[in-house]
Amino acid sequence: MKLKKRYWTLIIALALPLTFAGAHPMQQFSGRSAEDAASRQKIAEDFSEALIVAKDNYAGQIDFNRLTKSSILGMLETLDPHSGYFDREEWEKFQNEQRSRYSGIGSTIVPRNGKVYISAPFEGTPAHRAGLRFGDQIIEINGESTEGWSSRQVADKLLGPEGTRVNVKIRRLGAAEPLEYNIVRGSVPLPSITNYFLGPDGVGYIALLRGFNTTTYKELKDAMDDLRQQGMTSLILDLRDNRGGLVEQAWRVSNTFLYSGQKILSMRGRPGRFQAREIDAYNSTPVDLPLVVLINRGSASASEIVAGALQDHDRARLVGENSFGKGLVQTVFTLSDNSGLTLTTGHYYTPSGRLIQREYSGRSFYDYYLQRGDKEAVQKTEEKLTDSGRKVYGGGGIDPDVEIKFPASENELLQTWIESVFEFSRSLVAGKISGLEEFKIDRSANHRHRLRPGDYVVNDKVLAAFKNFLGTHKELKGDLARVERDAAWLRVRIRYEVATAAYGQEVASQVSLDGDPQMQRAIKEIPQARVMAEDIRRIRAQSRGGDVRKD
Repeated sequence: MKLKKRYWTLIIALALPLTFAGAHPMQQFSGRSAEDAASRQKIAEDFSEALIVAKDNYAGQIDFNRLTKSSILGMLETLDPHSGYFDREEWEKFQNEQRSRYSGIGSTIVPRNGKVYISAPFEGTPAHRAGLRFGDQIIEINGESTEGWSSRQVADKLLGPEGTRVNVKIRRLGAAEPLEYNIVRGSVPLPSITNYFLGPDGVGYIALLRGFNTTTYKELKDAMDDLRQQGMTSLILDLRDNRGGLVEQAWRVSNTFLYSGQKILSMRGRPGRFQAREIDAYNSTPVDLPLVVLINRGSASASEIVAGALQDHDRARLVGENSFGKGLVQTVFTLSDNSGLTLTTGHYYTPSGRLIQREYSGRSFYDYYLQRGDKEAVQKTEEKLTDSGRKVYGGGGIDPDVEIKFPASENELLQTWIESVFEFSRSLVAGKISGLEEFKIDRSANHRHRLRPGDYVVNDKVLAAFKNFLGTHKELKGDLARVERDAAWLRVRIRYEVATAAYGQEVASQVSLDGDPQMQRAIKEIPQARVMAEDIRRIRAQSRGGDVRKD
């Protein structure tokens, strides 16, 4: 059941990327031949007749909206894994995501031990202004008990039109009685960049994790301006699990680092129906800092365009895992009832001519989305060359220059410890763990804080308290015998939860990077990225007859 749920989550996530604003379908059909018009008319009549037969003869009641939606989805599934249909409600949500915002109270919620909790209200949102905190258990919404509810059910009740009210009752450790909040829903921003900071030795880090939306380029520019003022001399751009988004924003991000005239991507589709295009950079003074890009199996479409362009021009060192391989041009059609259709109309190619799209024919969409059987189904025989002559391959996503697989043990550790660590951290920040009162946090998260090495350090004393906590809470999942063995992971995770309570999820994500092998390797690749950046400067200076500038 969990695997099936994950499969459909992937379908929804990866159906969205790389969309253009498209014309109404009937405008696309104008000017067609009489034969085409007759063919379209017959299709419409056949579909209508099928609906009428079902209406007149089916034994039960018919939900025409559901029937129509399933019919369209069934049709699209015969084409490819990424063409999709969204009813009016889904379409509105999709468009809000593209605009980098939604309407609700503005907080991350998490399911833990059969209950649903506030994890991290976003800065400046209704939840943050109201005073909701990490660890608050949501027990009622608008007078309805949430007992037995999933986090999805809770989220659906918290979402709603801007300006409407929602009554939320929570149980907070340390409070004698439940607390009640009457919150006015508001417009909640969903920025593409979830966090950025300056690390040691002038290494900047930008987490572009939430998709390429209308504000992505501006967010990147603002983050880089801030980091350069702080003294950034090199940059790690994190595109891991970035599912994609607007290709125009992918072009702008790539253009930030590439010189005018360098190709960023090309698009090819059905002859006579899709105009082939090549999109170049136009930047005469791009950012030329040493650059490392992190990618993984969740990096798709727009993020692959950026990674592929930077790799083909030897502009960045790529670290991590092979990307997802989603390179289909999707045109957006708004239908007459304000529902939406995303239809594949072409393919994306990197500057060297590599096809990004991974093979999906001859296998189930289930296997395709979960990337099962790729070794047999995906043959990377399309050899191309980067600007410096390095071999790269197309037809199956973007391969990193340095492959560092994320530890397979991470999922097992999360499953083993996530709930007991959360409960311990909840008690810790509530001041309920004897001898560790300095961890008590009795305020809303300070999102503007810059994390310091000495903030909420999890030492041996904290681990001993955690072990004692497990011994007195037998209902929690956790193996006392494994605490010492998993101590390094537990230290990072407990500190992450406490930092989330103190500073919000965005700042706390910096804690997770301390134990992240891909991030640590990215830092080690900075010298090689510096050599690549200097080589580009040298070549361009020689072509202009100028001098080479050093960092």
